[in-house]
Amino acid sequence: MRSLLSALLIGVPVTLILTLVGLSHGMLRDAAERTRGIRADIIVRPKNSTLVSMRNGIPESFVDYFAKKPHVKAAVGVLMQPVEGISMMITGLDMPAYDAMTGGFKYVKGEAPRSPDDILIDEYYARQKRAGVGSRIKILNHWWRVSGIIENGQMAHIVANLSVLQDLLSAHGDVNTIYLKLDNPSNTNDVERELTGDPKLADWPILSTEEMASMWTIDNMPGLKPFIYVVMGIGVVIGFFVVCLSMYMAVLQRTREIGILKSLGAAKAFILRIILVEAFLLGVGGTIVGIVLSFGSYYLIGALVPASIQMEIVPDWWPIAGGITMGGAILGALYPGMRAAASDPIEALAYE
Repeated sequence: MRSLLSALLIGVPVTLILTLVGLSHGMLRDAAERTRGIRADIIVRPKNSTLVSMRNGIPESFVDYFAKKPHVKAAVGVLMQPVEGISMMITGLDMPAYDAMTGGFKYVKGEAPRSPDDILIDEYYARQKRAGVGSRIKILNHWWRVSGIIENGQMAHIVANLSVLQDLLSAHGDVNTIYLKLDNPSNTNDVERELTGDPKLADWPILSTEEMASMWTIDNMPGLKPFIYVVMGIGVVIGFFVVCLSMYMAVLQRTREIGILKSLGAAKAFILRIILVEAFLLGVGGTIVGIVLSFGSYYLIGALVPASIQMEIVPDWWPIAGGITMGGAILGALYPGMRAAASDPIEALAYE
């Protein structure tokens, strides 16, 4: 029972590491997929904005400015606003203009919005809210009617009427992203160079859709990698203390057995090896438990909040998480092992 509980406790940091890494990969993959799902060629963001924040707005008049540029077939401005955390956005756009530019959304159920308060939601958000066509959802303190459910990965989880969203956010005449569709995708690099060289657009992030999608990586997320390292450190600490306590109790329980082994000629290295091997096996067992529990996290998150949070199973991290945890387990077994190896056989045989 002690060994089983120890393996379970060792599995907790493994689960933490794998869940965090899975969330990082899943949410970044979802963001990249939805960026490609825009089906535009170039994305223009406001001055001084970053990958995860847009501090300024863009006057809607700039949509026509970009539309008149050479090789630009169509330009559509959108307004995005977080509604749940930083990952769940509602996107306001001119639906007829977007349909003309891209051919429109792919619908699972329902139809395009017909009234100002109609919205589109994707399958993830519909499952999270248990909503269907005709359902009413309150977002930004405003009641919306779901007119259609679109396939996942198409630009946004929630799509609303641009003018209504502008009114709600007091952003009249402003957008915060502009999508450009070119007459030929092969002209993307030329148009991008021309736009970035325009003095009027100095310091504006102007990127191709593929460049923007490729930026959704752990390295580009401020603070994410250090946070993962902190969780790894916590995993080592937990593994160290759990195994140290478990092995210390094991040594106390086996004092007489250790005395018998030493009286029969067992060397200190032999006793220490027994303790370290047991700690290693506890680490292996804890790793397996942690991997199994990470699947539980995956299915639980997918069932409860599939739109707000996305998680992936990342097998490449199984040996990494296991190695980190087993390293802590072996370190935790060193003191109990050396204490057992240094015990006096006469005192050990007399131990009650």
